[in-house]
Amino acid sequence: MGRSTRCLIAGNWKMNGMLQESLAFVEQIKENPAPESVEVAIMPPYTLLHSLAKPLAEKGIRLGAQSTYFEKNGAFTGSISPLMLRDAGCHYVILGHSERRDIMHEDNSLLRKKLDAAWEAGLEPMFCIGEHLEEREAGTTNEVLRGQLEVLKGTDASLPLTVAYEPVWAIGTGKTASPEQVAETHAFVHEELARLGRKTRVLYGGSVNAANAEALMSCEGVDGALVGGASLQAGSFMEIISAAARAGNRG
Repeated sequence: MGRSTRCLIAGNWKMNGMLQESLAFVEQIKENPAPESVEVAIMPPYTLLHSLAKPLAEKGIRLGAQSTYFEKNGAFTGSISPLMLRDAGCHYVILGHSERRDIMHEDNSLLRKKLDAAWEAGLEPMFCIGEHLEEREAGTTNEVLRGQLEVLKGTDASLPLTVAYEPVWAIGTGKTASPEQVAETHAFVHEELARLGRKTRVLYGGSVNAANAEALMSCEGVDGALVGGASLQAGSFMEIISAAARAGNRG
């Protein structure tokens, strides 16, 4: 992999997880589950943030949230502010996930407000980008990703940021981009980030599991993974962490 930055394996639990089973998950994670070369983060539902903050911290695992609103407080029923996430113990917040873009119709204008609000609150955004299958087949992947990354134009490059490339056609489908596709697309994303004045980790996401993690993490330009379903079981998640460490050791 030859990465110059610390690898990150992040688990996005989406709308899954009850309190007792989530506490049991943390108990199954070994003390200091990852080598120094691998950072680990978990993004549970909002309802679990406060309860998991301390036990995850004790394991050396960072806490993240799956989204946020851009206002600090106010009459926004059902919304969570970045300051609330910091108060709950979060370091990361996922922004731009395709499920939010497609289902909740979040566009670049809204995402820029969320990015700015997250930074102001001291959070590190994990900014997701990715193309749909018809865009990949039409050969417009790079144009789509460039348009999504434009939201970063003019932002302060000293502020913390992680980018996650997740081809929409590979999320929760069991399909995974080939190593060649991953390496090619990550190279383009790194080039675009450099054009925007950013040198940032770029994770891969899209049906990452214990069986394919090492091959994916070995791809040039891949600095970790954003893991969905395979992060819900402690055993499979730890196998992915181990795979990332092995891939890094070969780099």
